[in-house]
Amino acid sequence: MVYSQTWDLDSIYPGGITSPELANKYQAVEQAIQTFTQQVAQAQPTAETIADLSDLAQNIGSGLGTISLFINGWASVDYGNSVYGPHFDKLGQLFVAYATPMNQFKKLLLSLDDTDFEAVLATERLLPIKFYLTELRTDAKRLLDDQTEALINQFDLDGQQAWSQHYDTISAGLSLTYTDAEDGLKRQISAGQALNMLDGEPNNETRANIMASYENMWANAENLTADTLNHLAGFRLTNQKAHGRQSYLEQPLEMNRMSQVTLDTMWAVVDANKAMFKPYFERKKQLLGLEKLGWQDQVAPLTHVGDYQPQEVSYDDAAAFIIEQFGQFSPKMAAFAKMAFEKRWIESENRPGKQPGGYMESVPDLHESRIFLTYTGSVNDAATIAHELGHAFHSAQLVDLPLWRDAYAMNVAETASTFAELIVNDANVKGAKSDAEKLVLLDAKMTNPIAMFLNIHARFLFEDAFYTERQNGVVTPQRLNELMDAAQEAAFDGMLDVRHPHFWSSKLHFFIDSVPFYNFPYTFGYLFSAGIYARAQQDSDNFEDKYIALLRDTANMTAEDLAQKHLDVDLTQPDFWQAGADLIKQDIDDFLQLSEQFV
Repeated sequence: MVYSQTWDLDSIYPGGITSPELANKYQAVEQAIQTFTQQVAQAQPTAETIADLSDLAQNIGSGLGTISLFINGWASVDYGNSVYGPHFDKLGQLFVAYATPMNQFKKLLLSLDDTDFEAVLATERLLPIKFYLTELRTDAKRLLDDQTEALINQFDLDGQQAWSQHYDTISAGLSLTYTDAEDGLKRQISAGQALNMLDGEPNNETRANIMASYENMWANAENLTADTLNHLAGFRLTNQKAHGRQSYLEQPLEMNRMSQVTLDTMWAVVDANKAMFKPYFERKKQLLGLEKLGWQDQVAPLTHVGDYQPQEVSYDDAAAFIIEQFGQFSPKMAAFAKMAFEKRWIESENRPGKQPGGYMESVPDLHESRIFLTYTGSVNDAATIAHELGHAFHSAQLVDLPLWRDAYAMNVAETASTFAELIVNDANVKGAKSDAEKLVLLDAKMTNPIAMFLNIHARFLFEDAFYTERQNGVVTPQRLNELMDAAQEAAFDGMLDVRHPHFWSSKLHFFIDSVPFYNFPYTFGYLFSAGIYARAQQDSDNFEDKYIALLRDTANMTAEDLAQKHLDVDLTQPDFWQAGADLIKQDIDDFLQLSEQFV
């Protein structure tokens, strides 16, 4: 089978960004919002009225989500083109127009006393979305008057959202020049290409040259990115304070439906287990021939181990391997992945002009998904495809449910993706044909725990420190560098000899307007998925059904309740998190034992 590496967006709206169908969809959603606005203003809080309004709101949300994916999809493959700016602005205006009647709908729910609200939720049409409606009612308690809320939402377009888009404009225009250590030639690459090469470039000196230029490139942009980060955070803090939030962590914790106790317990276990990475990195330095470990070396690929040299994996071979390995755990996952490849839901071609990174987004109107990434032929890239397919499989299990049952939080979203990635990484290691190949693949598998325990923790520590200081005023670029350097020193427990102080400037996640603290959910999802993966190996009977049942509940309860119901564990206690850390320790021990013969 030869799979296309470019995706199909025409099946959503044919004709690209100027599609007449897209224009018609804009009009249809705008009209639906007007209808929703009129009906909410006249509504009485009866079960039938609330059900009708919920259906209309979900229909609007589905349309907005589909338009968003379509615009973002085209912008991702044509990164930096200003033609998409008006579309993002138009979409933003629709979201603002939708937010006002949604706030009134929340207040309608709040107008019922607790007893009447519970009685309304018990009706047949509303029972499936009971949890989400309860969240909306809770949110209503923080709302200001309608006029003020409408004004805040309008300001958000040219405030928080605008600063986030401004960062995209900055990063899209950056490039650097580095020296290739093998041929001595200087090459110019974009910021996105540099980011990919920092993870995959096998030559130590070339990788270090790219890192030095990358750090310098972001240093030259630090005034612009510092302004962007400060004003984005300033808007967010002001908005949070206006709505009575006592802490900047309160909102991200609520968005992830988890408690501060769970977060603190998770990070405590992470801190307590960092020492296990030190012997791993010492051995990695020996294998790579490095005297010092730099930021660019933390997930550097092993090459020339013994007589083994990693071979590039073709896209079709990667696809076939993913489908086969998914099938070992879930025939439905395998069938879904095969369909996604065949129907061209995946954009993976390695070419200039694409946005860095990868993502999965749903197409709610079609009950489909689209996946974006850049495939370079490495084992890690194959794992990235599996990761995004895990996201898409998660969404696919919810298509028969109301849209508000698809509103799962980021932390549990990362569970399905990381579980899929674990399947592929573990299968790679088990399928190795020699000790050298197994060592290389085991090292590639370590990419995830390094990111989740160390890199992600550095991001959290930085953001926590930054928001603490930002409450008292603007934080200078120099101070941001100091905060990031300190966060990396603490998170990596002194294991990095050369750090990346401008990581705050280079990392897109810090500049996303819709998700504050775009970090700790990754670590949660990784460790949560490790627990699920362990269960899959211990209890294979009906695993597929049990796994799908868990996924279908992800937007229907808190993270703690989800774990208790489906895994019978308490997330506020360290035992569950420690079990995940122990799995990493086993891989490190295997790596150290296997690598002795090669040093």
